[in-house]
Amino acid sequence: MLDNFPRGTICIEDIEMGMMRYVRKVVTDDDIQKFAEVSTDHNPVHMDDDYAQDTIFQGRIAHGMLTAGLVSAVIGEQLPGHGTIYMSQNLKFLAPVRPGDLVTAEVEVTGIEIGKRRVQLDCRCIVDGKKVLIGEAMVMAPSRKFD
Repeated sequence: MLDNFPRGTICIEDIEMGMMRYVRKVVTDDDIQKFAEVSTDHNPVHMDDDYAQDTIFQGRIAHGMLTAGLVSAVIGEQLPGHGTIYMSQNLKFLAPVRPGDLVTAEVEVTGIEIGKRRVQLDCRCIVDGKKVLIGEAMVMAPSRKFD
């Protein structure tokens, strides 16, 4: 991963509207292979060059949930970070991610309910300036009151 913010925790008391964090990662063949093993999703559009060449993608693509996992990494490691609990996530996949693509996963605060420790986040993944994934997440942020 490249150009990432420090990992850690931002407590609900310190979260502000518009706050944003991101990670950048080149998706590799090894990443796709490992994701297939862990998820048991060996769809040939991800694994087989010859098969994938004859699909609408005209080549192999990364699993959509591998890309979405980068959003999870930002949420769990940076914003809000360690101790965050996922409540919901919606995603829309706009374009494929291919082996070798540099993906920037961004998360931005769009809503805060301090009393319930809830944070609404706009989520997106970008390759070459183009959004490949968009969505929203609702999470429960850590609080200093519960340390």
